[in-house]
Amino acid sequence: MGRAVVIGAGGQIGRPTVQALARDGWEVTAVSRGGGRDEDWPGEVRTRRLDREDDAALGALIGDGCDLVVDLVAYEARHARQLTGLAGRIGAAVVVSSVSVYEDGEGRGFDTMGEPDGLPRYPVPIGEDQVTVPPGDTSYSTGKVALERELLTAADRLPVTVLRPGAIHGPYSPLPRELYFVKRNLDGRRRRVLAFRGESLFHTSAARNIAELIRLAAARPGSRVLNACDPLPPAVSEIGATVDAVMGVETETVLLDGPAQESVGSSPWSVELPVVCDMSAAERELGYRPVVSYPESLPGTVEWLVRRLSRQDWREAFPTLARTYPDLFDYAAEDAWFAAGQA
Repeated sequence: MGRAVVIGAGGQIGRPTVQALARDGWEVTAVSRGGGRDEDWPGEVRTRRLDREDDAALGALIGDGCDLVVDLVAYEARHARQLTGLAGRIGAAVVVSSVSVYEDGEGRGFDTMGEPDGLPRYPVPIGEDQVTVPPGDTSYSTGKVALERELLTAADRLPVTVLRPGAIHGPYSPLPRELYFVKRNLDGRRRRVLAFRGESLFHTSAARNIAELIRLAAARPGSRVLNACDPLPPAVSEIGATVDAVMGVETETVLLDGPAQESVGSSPWSVELPVVCDMSAAERELGYRPVVSYPESLPGTVEWLVRRLSRQDWREAFPTLARTYPDLFDYAAEDAWFAAGQA
């Protein structure tokens, strides 16, 4: 298949991506800040240490050329320019973006969710032609749009597939939403509260399914933007029930008709209106079929989380999650809520 360079190979998506490409016959160089090796990678996979921000080092790594670059840690227009500046030496690229780029057509998106009347009202499902937020450097979402725009303007020089995943799940995640249920079960919490009757839908993306899309796009170079999600997403109450089944515990779920009561009832999936993406373009253009469902992928995620929590406090193990959801385990507020007879 040729030579492939995977930037960000040591992360959640990178590990299964390297494995999928190597299995498909690519000569893979796995690049990461630490330069480590995953135990599941074939022995012929080469590893290299690289600072993603070092333009000269990236150019030296590409050398005289490669057939494919997979960039999993590109976040802004500058990263796009790094790649397009090497267009003469790169055959094609696959770059990961995010569904957070979408806007609902009324100026609302992921960045406005905490504002008055800021909840986005997306179509169900969201197609790739949905309007996006403006490009910029003010947030993760605007940075991703700037990245996409910069890449696609150079499509005549560098064919690039841009993938937009949703709530990514799987081992090695810096933001493992499943921790919400796993840690509660480990802490012996047998009652939980879920907002919006536990019906929230925030489209999930298994790292292994994203890796499959990367594998397919690598074999069919072209310039395109595709959603990168699982089959129909599970509701948050279904996610909790599946985690319980994997861990062999029984819990009681109290459902709120409306939003969370401050931290009580809030979870990393608690959105009032659905965020569901259309996967028909990936099926049509690449022949995409998910390699794993959410329930099938969950045991590996749970095992990894339990192992991490046995060694570290959750805030130390997952600082990104702790910053994003600081009140994720506010048990005192929940106990007070139950004591007041709110349930």
